[in-house]
Amino acid sequence: MLQTYQYPEFQYVPPRELSSDTVARRPAVVVGAGPIGLTAALDLAAQGVPVAVLDDNNTVSIGSRAVCYAKRALEVWDRLGVAAPMVDKGIGWKIGKVFRDEEMVYQFDLLPEADHKMPAFINLQQYYLEEYLVERCKAYGDLVDLRWKNKVTGLENTPDHVALTIATPDGDYRLDADWVIACDGAKSDIRGMIGASFEGQAFQDRFLIADVVMKADFPTERWFWFNPPFHRNQSVLLHKQCDNVWRIDFQLGWDADPEEEKKPENVIPRLKAMLGEDTEFELEWVSVYQFACRRMEHFRHGRLLFAGDAAHQVSPFGARGANTGVQDIDNLSWKLKRVMDGTAPESLLDTYDTERVFAADDNLMNSTRSTDFITPKSPISRAFRDATLDLAREHPFARALVNSGRLSMPTPYGSSPLNTPDTDAFKGRMTPGTPAADAPVTADGQSAWLLNRLGGDFTVLYFTLDGGVPDELKAFEDDPAGVKVVTVGPGGLTDVKGLAAERYDATAGTVYLIRPDQYVAARFRTFDARRLRVALDTALGKG
Repeated sequence: MLQTYQYPEFQYVPPRELSSDTVARRPAVVVGAGPIGLTAALDLAAQGVPVAVLDDNNTVSIGSRAVCYAKRALEVWDRLGVAAPMVDKGIGWKIGKVFRDEEMVYQFDLLPEADHKMPAFINLQQYYLEEYLVERCKAYGDLVDLRWKNKVTGLENTPDHVALTIATPDGDYRLDADWVIACDGAKSDIRGMIGASFEGQAFQDRFLIADVVMKADFPTERWFWFNPPFHRNQSVLLHKQCDNVWRIDFQLGWDADPEEEKKPENVIPRLKAMLGEDTEFELEWVSVYQFACRRMEHFRHGRLLFAGDAAHQVSPFGARGANTGVQDIDNLSWKLKRVMDGTAPESLLDTYDTERVFAADDNLMNSTRSTDFITPKSPISRAFRDATLDLAREHPFARALVNSGRLSMPTPYGSSPLNTPDTDAFKGRMTPGTPAADAPVTADGQSAWLLNRLGGDFTVLYFTLDGGVPDELKAFEDDPAGVKVVTVGPGGLTDVKGLAAERYDATAGTVYLIRPDQYVAARFRTFDARRLRVALDTALGKG
């Protein structure tokens, strides 16, 4: 098969612990150097936390795998200084089209409003994504210790640390960690070592993934067919990646033989039936998958924390796997840093479990519903699907019921114990527990984006008409938990199009408290030092 990508081979370096009789102890260890583990390393390093990353391999993922990355994940990576090469290399898109037979039923727009820095989605092969993350990790020098061909073979989870046994090509060694983040995938060895449950539903269906290299006239959109003439009684998905690689998914049914279906002599006829006999193409990668929707009961086990597919697994419809995992890390890292620093109680980490289990259940629900719609398991389910598609041609209300994979959106933490509920009247979507919206601004006369001024630390976003900032508000910047004050108005950011004020329903004196992960913690019509202090303590898990 054609190869448009040259896989790197990262250097294995014998760990220094192999030649020492003393057991080293690290503040944080991440297990797994996929997209989630590398994001965890970057987020901790950005906060000054030394981190070791252990991976049993020494290259990036084989095959394109996760290819579709949503706006929220891109905003997280932008905060970590790595989104730009992803967006530059990836294929940006926001339009999706749904077909039945040969007819387009309707189309949708995932980002109908303008003036956001990040696109709705990009399509980018996972190996590129991981390569960019690795390079960004290397920029931190010794702060991020990437250990290739280091496989965790045992652990002991104690009240004050996690003891890891690690195998390398040169022998085994022991490493202790104050905290361990397990990002070692759906088949997580770490999860198995502690005997944690991973409950849910495995679906009795199989899909063929074919990465096809071709120059085609298809637009850079997501196209989904129900019962197309080239693949009757099944479904097909098409979208573009970079390097003229197109991802095509064929529903196969449960009776399909995975090994037979992957053979080129069986894949190529399917593609020719879809693309036409005269279309020139070459296969790059083929895989057959069965999917499941399941999760751990809890993501925190003492000093061992699970994220990404190690904690929860969804079907690929809707691009919820990697995108959800990135948001796990976005939620976890700032909490872990403040617990490490002693500026928040250890119980703050319990809210990682609370908020991200809630998000996982939201994703599992949407993923299961997508799967049921795409692969109906009974005549009644199929009749419902077909009737919905019939209605969707003419009636917008029915389009909301068509489920070809509800695409990943961030889950609001509306009932989080870290929120301060509104007591002032506000309109709009920026309620406590919601990810902060972006908007174009200028800073010192230069074009900028609001989200780039939020996050990393707690941020007090203050809207002013005269440029004045109360001294009591400035004093919050001395808080040991890390607080910065950002003003919108004279002397601060300029709301060039008025969209910041519009999206935050802000008037003169409006105050927002934004968490380090860019989620709204509280909002007030006027600044009051006592109320803001209570909101900050609440967001730190102090009650």
